[in-house]
Amino acid sequence: MGFRDLIDSVDGAVFETLGDTAYIEGREVLGMFSAPWLQPKFGGINTALREPHLVIRVSDSDGVQVRQQVRVELSVHDGGGEYTLTRLEPGGDGLVALILRINP
Repeated sequence: MGFRDLIDSVDGAVFETLGDTAYIEGREVLGMFSAPWLQPKFGGINTALREPHLVIRVSDSDGVQVRQQVRVELSVHDGGGEYTLTRLEPGGDGLVALILRINP
C-alpha cells in the first residue's frame, strides 16, 4: 500500500467518525466545518482566516465550483445554514478547503 493510499484510508476513517454533514448543490459530503466567529479566543490572537470554510476530501470535490450552494447540517449556533462557495483552496494533502460566504 502506497503512502497516498494509506493517508486516504486514514482520512476516510477520520471524516466518517468526526465529519460534519454538508450538501453541495444537494449532494451529501462529509467535511470539517469551521466558522471563525465561533472559535475560542486564546490570548487575543487573531488568525488570518476570517471566512467560514468546509474542508473536504479531494475525492469529494469533483464537480465542485465557485458560486455553488452549500448547506451545513449543524445547529445555527454552531454555524449551520446556507452558504455560497466563493473559493476553493487545494491543500496538496488530499484535502480541499471550500471558502464560504453566509447567505442572508
